[in-house]
Amino acid sequence: SRDYSAPVNFISAGLKKSAAEDMSEDDSDEDEKPVKQEEIPKEFVPKKLKTGGNFKPSQKGFVGGTKSFVDFGSWERHTKGIGQKLLQKMGYVPGRGLGKNAQGIINPIEAKQRKGKGAVGAYGSERTSQSLQDFPVVDSEEEAEEEFQKELSQWRKDPNGGKKKPKYNYKTVEELKAKGRINKQLSAPQKELSQVKVIDMTGREQKVYYSYSQISHKHNIPDDSPQQPLGKDSKPQGFALPELEHNLQLLIDITEQEIIQNDRQLQYERDMVVNLTHEIQKMSEVLSHEKTAISNLSKVLEMVEECERRMQPGCENPLTLDECAKIFETLQDKYYEEYRMSDRVDLAVAIVYPLMKDYFKNWDPLKDCTYGTEIIAKWKNLLENDQLLSHGGQDLSTDAFHRLMWEIWMPYVRNIVAQWQPRNCGSMVDFLDSWVNVVPVWILDNILDQLIFPKLQKEVESWNPLTDTVPIHSWIHPWLPLMQARLEPLYSPIRNKLANALQKWHPSDSSAKLILQPWKDVFTPGSWEAFMVKNIVPKLGMCLNELIINPHQQHMDAFYWVIDWEGMISVSSLVGLLEKHFFPKWLQVLCSWLSNSPNYEEITKWYLGWKSMFSDQVLAHPSIKDKFNEALDIMNRAVSSSVGGYMQPGARENIAYLTHTERRKDFQYEAMQERREAENMAQRGIGMAASSVPMNFKDLIQTKAEEHNIVFMPVIGKRHEGKQLYTFGRIVIYIDRGVVFVQGEKTWVPTSLQSLIDMAK
Repeated sequence: SRDYSAPVNFISAGLKKSAAEDMSEDDSDEDEKPVKQEEIPKEFVPKKLKTGGNFKPSQKGFVGGTKSFVDFGSWERHTKGIGQKLLQKMGYVPGRGLGKNAQGIINPIEAKQRKGKGAVGAYGSERTSQSLQDFPVVDSEEEAEEEFQKELSQWRKDPNGGKKKPKYNYKTVEELKAKGRINKQLSAPQKELSQVKVIDMTGREQKVYYSYSQISHKHNIPDDSPQQPLGKDSKPQGFALPELEHNLQLLIDITEQEIIQNDRQLQYERDMVVNLTHEIQKMSEVLSHEKTAISNLSKVLEMVEECERRMQPGCENPLTLDECAKIFETLQDKYYEEYRMSDRVDLAVAIVYPLMKDYFKNWDPLKDCTYGTEIIAKWKNLLENDQLLSHGGQDLSTDAFHRLMWEIWMPYVRNIVAQWQPRNCGSMVDFLDSWVNVVPVWILDNILDQLIFPKLQKEVESWNPLTDTVPIHSWIHPWLPLMQARLEPLYSPIRNKLANALQKWHPSDSSAKLILQPWKDVFTPGSWEAFMVKNIVPKLGMCLNELIINPHQQHMDAFYWVIDWEGMISVSSLVGLLEKHFFPKWLQVLCSWLSNSPNYEEITKWYLGWKSMFSDQVLAHPSIKDKFNEALDIMNRAVSSSVGGYMQPGARENIAYLTHTERRKDFQYEAMQERREAENMAQRGIGMAASSVPMNFKDLIQTKAEEHNIVFMPVIGKRHEGKQLYTFGRIVIYIDRGVVFVQGEKTWVPTSLQSLIDMAK
C-alpha cells in the first residue's frame, strides 16, 4: 500500500532566483549530483525547431531544466490522471513549447529593469532576448524555414577562411525622387509640425526641442553605470559613437534632400519650358492676328480718307450717296470686325449726313412718296445697330441710322405734314405706307401721334354731317391700317354729331344708311348697338305704326324702309319692332278676313306672300316662328269651325297641307342649323368629339335626349304609314324626312325639336 499522506513533489517551473538563494540551495543540496547531458534520454534531448534557433538552457539552470524533463508529469502516479498520455497522443514532445509550431515558452517571463524612468517601450522591447531568439513569431512555415536558414548561416564558417562582409542597404536616386514627390504632397502638415515646441521630460534633465524631428535625432546617452573589468573569458564590448553616427546620418539626409531638391528644380524647369513654349505659340498667334488687324485698319483708313478727299468742295470727282453706300458695303463685307468695332455714328455724321442732305434737298414726299426708299433701306442695313434693335431702344447716340433719319429725313416730313390737308388723305397714307418698313418704329409712332392725329382731331371737330358733301369715313377709314386704336378718341365726337344729324331724319331717306354703314365694323359692337337703339330703332317703329295692312290694296313702302335696315340693326331689335308694331295688326286683319267667308286660296297666297318678305334668319327666330304658327292655327280653327255654313271645296285639305308643309320647312331649317352648329363645335373641339357628331336627324334627337336625361327608344311592333314609332319620354313620335311628328288628339302634328323637349319635360 502507498502512503498518500506524503507531500506532493511539484514540478520546478524554472524560476530565476537571486544569487543568495542559489547559494543556499547549493549548500542544502550538496549531496545531489548534477545530471550529465549523456544521461538524458534521447526523446528528451532538445531538437532544432523549424521556427529557428535551438533551445539552449543555461549552464546554471540545466539541472533544474533536465529534472523538469525527467519528472514532467510524475505526480500523476499518485492519481488516476491521463493528461500526459493525452498530450503525447496529440503530438506533444517533452521539452518543447506548446502549440503547432512549438512557439509556447517554457520558462516564465523574466523581469527586466529599464535604464531610465521612461514609459513602457521607450527603451525598446520589453521581451527578453532569450525568448525572442528561441521562439520568434512567424506567419507561415515558409517564412519560418527562411528565418531558420538565415540564422543557421550566421554560425557557419566561411570556407575561404575570411571574415564575412557586412551587408548594406542602398537607396537609388529614383527611390529618393519618388519619396520626395510623396513628401511634397505632405509638406504642408509636416511644415506645421516642424514648428511645434516640444518639451522632453523623459530624462534626468528637461530638454526643449523645436520640432518632432529633433527627438528622432537625439543621441543615445550611454549608461552611467561603472564598467565591469574584463575577465579572462569575457569579450570586449563595442564602443558607442553617437556623435559620429549622428553626423553621418545628417550628411546622408542632407545629400538626400539635395537630390530631392534638384529633382524638383529640374521638374520645375521642364514645366517652365513647356509653359513658355505654349506662351510663345499663343503670342505668335496674337502677333499674327494683330498684324492682320493693323493691315485691315490701314486699308479701312485709306478708304475713309479717300471719301473725305472726294467730299471737298473743289474735287473733280465728288462722292455720291450711292458710291458712299458701296464703300460702306465693302467695309462691311471685307472688314466686318473692324467695321463693327469702329464708331459708326461719328463716321456716318462726318461722311453720310452731308450727302443725305444734298440728296433730299428738292424732295416733295406727297408728290413722289417712294423717292429714296431703296437707298435708305440700304443704309439701314449698313448703319442700324442690331443689338439696339433687339432691345427696342432709341438711343440716338449709339445708332447712326436712327440719328440719320431723325436729323435728316424727319424735318422734311414735319414741313410737309404742316402743309397737308387731312381730307386729302390718299397721298399722305401712300407716303407712310411706302416708308413703314424703312423708318424706325419709334419715329413712325412719333409721326402718327404728334403730327397726323392732331390734324385729324382738328378736322373732325370742324366737320358737319349736314353740310359737308364728303363723307367723313372717306378720309378717316384709310388711316385704320396705320393708326388702328389711335383713332378711338375720334369715334365719340363722330357719333355725337351723327346723332344730332338724325334727329329730324325719316326712314324714307336712304342717305343715312349710306353714311352709317361704313362705321358698323369700326365701332365696337356695344357702342354700335346703343347708337342704333337710340337713334334708328325709334324712327323705324314710328314707320311701322304708320303701315296700313290691306289685303286688297297693300302699300309696301313703309315695310321696305324698315326691312332694309335688317343688316344694320340686330335681329333682336328687328324682331322686337315686328312683334310690337306689325304682327298685332297683321293677325287682326287675318281674323277679320276669315270671319267673312273668305277665299282660302287667296288667304294662303296672302300668308305665303308676307312670309316670303322676311329673311331666313328672321324666320328662324322663335318669336317670329310662333307668330306665323299662330296664323296657321287661326286658319285651321276657322276651317274646322265652319261645319254648318258654306265651305269652299278642298279648303280644309289645302289649309292642312299648308300647315304641314310650312312646319316641315321650319323643322328642316332648324335641324340643319343644329347640325351645322354641332359640326362647328366638333371642329373647334368644344362640346362633342368629332366621332360623336350626329350623322342624321335621329342621331340628333338621341343626342338631345341624352343631354336632357329623356328616354328615347323605339316602340316594338308599332308603325304609322310604314314609319317606326318612338317614345320620347311620355310622348309618341315618328320621324319623316327630317321632321318630328307628335301624336295629337286626332292627327299627327309636326313640331320643333325644342318644343318636343319642352313637352317631354
